Amino acid sequence: MRRVLWTLAAVLLALVAFVWLFNYWGGPRVHDKAPTAPPSREQVARGAYLARAGNCMLCHTERGGAAYAGGRAIETPFGTVYASNITPDAETGIGNWSAAHFRRALHEGRSRDGHLLIPAFPYTHLSRVTGADVDALFDYLRSLPPVNKPNRPHRLRWPYDTQAALAVWRTLYFRPERYQEDASRTPEWNRGAYLVQGLGHCGACHTARNALGGMRDVVDLSGGLIPMQNWYAPSLASTGEAGVADWRVEDIQELLATGNSPRGTALGPMAEVVLHSTQYLEPRDLRAIAVYLKSLPPAPGDSDPREVPRASPTLIERGGQIYQDRCAACHGDQGQGVAGAYPPLDGNRAVTMPVTANLVQVVLHGGFPPATRGQPRPFGMPPFAPVLSDGDVAAVLTYIRSAWKNKAAPVTELTVAQQRASRRE
Repeated sequence: MRRVLWTLAAVLLALVAFVWLFNYWGGPRVHDKAPTAPPSREQVARGAYLARAGNCMLCHTERGGAAYAGGRAIETPFGTVYASNITPDAETGIGNWSAAHFRRALHEGRSRDGHLLIPAFPYTHLSRVTGADVDALFDYLRSLPPVNKPNRPHRLRWPYDTQAALAVWRTLYFRPERYQEDASRTPEWNRGAYLVQGLGHCGACHTARNALGGMRDVVDLSGGLIPMQNWYAPSLASTGEAGVADWRVEDIQELLATGNSPRGTALGPMAEVVLHSTQYLEPRDLRAIAVYLKSLPPAPGDSDPREVPRASPTLIERGGQIYQDRCAACHGDQGQGVAGAYPPLDGNRAVTMPVTANLVQVVLHGGFPPATRGQPRPFGMPPFAPVLSDGDVAAVLTYIRSAWKNKAAPVTELTVAQQRASRRE
């Protein structure tokens, strides 16, 4: 027994040593000083564009607060993370950072003093951004007006608030990676892959996470539930979810530029991405993203629709009546919709996806496309949470998912109740 205990202790010590070496040893200390010369206008303009591509301001700006001054609360399953001040204020922002410090933050997930950053900051993806682009981002940020706003301490549960826990997490789920161009692909494809995998960090939402918040692969885009938001970021490879292999490149570009296209509409978190980021991208970059997304290997197909369970005739009848009373005026008696205004529901894969979280969200809380330059006054859908019960919502969604050409499983009242309750929390 003593020998077994000593063996277990030695193994545990070896694991601890490995974690420590992987996270704390081997990286040279950064002694560079903050630059004093102002950046060039060209560099600032390039950095501003890249900040839009990375949607940096959305997280690093508190509602009603100064741009990039931090303070926005980001809810996670482990507690609340508050975005940091990244204006060039010397006391509370990054005014004393050097370009090398900033590179280390994006590429290695470490702050100026070397402590490990919480992966709500998506350095798992940003490690793929080139050094030149990171430098341009840094030059843009240091050109902003400094805002003296102290960073709020995170409110994470123990042990997730410890550096030791972060060290273990990084050992399991993080390896700094540089984007490597695929010589067998076109420059346009490689540009799209670089934007999606790096600055765009699309996988941060469109990839499933495990109980510890880890991802099996940061370039996996097979879909996942966005923690704490109850929105599902659908698979970008599955034709039954949000795969675009059969879309025209122009339709993908239009969706990213305006939030609406003949093939789909951006709602929920994706509407925010279009509003704050993709609508500002150059057409050539939007086209590159579209080309890359069209090339994703197709995901395995869903089960045979003949195997889908059927709802009771009584529930279908109830849902059909609610649809006629509440929905048909916009979406049509046959779910055909109105081009350019209200999306069709008949044959709409957003309606028939196995995961129904987004449908429930839209009916309960409304669906609002972004107001963009290409679509300044989009048509939205009002929330029905005040006027429809959980049973009503389940009934009308079950009806829509089984009407016309649609063949999808019923939505349960429990599913609706859970999402309504989580929103109140």
